[in-house]
Amino acid sequence: MIKVNTDITAPIASSLPREEEIDEFEISVPSPPELMKRRAKKHVGFIIGGTVVVLVLILAVFAPVIAPSDPYDQTLTNRLLPPIWHEKGSWSHPFGTDALGRDYFSRVIFGARISLMIGFFAAAVSAVVGSALGMVGGYFGGKTDAVVMYLINVKLALPGLLVALSLVSVFGGSLIALICILAFLFWDRYAVVTRSVTQQIRTNDYITAAQAVGASRLRIIVGEVLPNLMNQIIVIASLEMAVAILVEAALSFLGLGIQPPTPSWGLL
Repeated sequence: MIKVNTDITAPIASSLPREEEIDEFEISVPSPPELMKRRAKKHVGFIIGGTVVVLVLILAVFAPVIAPSDPYDQTLTNRLLPPIWHEKGSWSHPFGTDALGRDYFSRVIFGARISLMIGFFAAAVSAVVGSALGMVGGYFGGKTDAVVMYLINVKLALPGLLVALSLVSVFGGSLIALICILAFLFWDRYAVVTRSVTQQIRTNDYITAAQAVGASRLRIIVGEVLPNLMNQIIVIASLEMAVAILVEAALSFLGLGIQPPTPSWGLL
């Protein structure tokens, strides 16, 4: 007769680690700052771009402290002075002066405040409007989505710079008007992306669970859909903020944006 070993727990028990070995085993999870350092080392462009952005923000925030003189101060005896890299330049006016004797370096620093303010608020307003329309159209679908897509297609058919020039000529180049006009130029980018992502996640289990417990549609959109769109919204906003600054500078350069003597990068 063949004897069969029916004790199947013996090899399993012998292969399991002892309790002392389990206690000594530790899982090292890097902290968020460590993860950022590792990613930054792999992306040199991120370090350079981040440094430039931080320096510009510091200049804008601490402009009254950093600027060597008042950007509105007119000294005709110092008019049209050359910059520091010219043989006749001086450190008292590193970027030189304009035809009215105003220091260019001070006007560049204070101009950063105006340009960054317009870019930030234009991106923020367009993000709110475009994301709201995109989420509503993507979540409800049907006729609501058709109306949202109609608005998006109409906006995409309009030439952006021509629309900006037309609206500025009608409403003027004040700070509030520029922010609203630039927000109108960029809201469709957010609407297209948020609508597409909302259509993908509206059938997920957590959305179905929220509907099953009786959560309102507004609660689902704000509490469940919006958090899943923040990454896309932040990426688009960072790009559109830079474009808004360029458009504002172009309008100011053409004399349709911020008006003198207010310092703006487009007026320099």
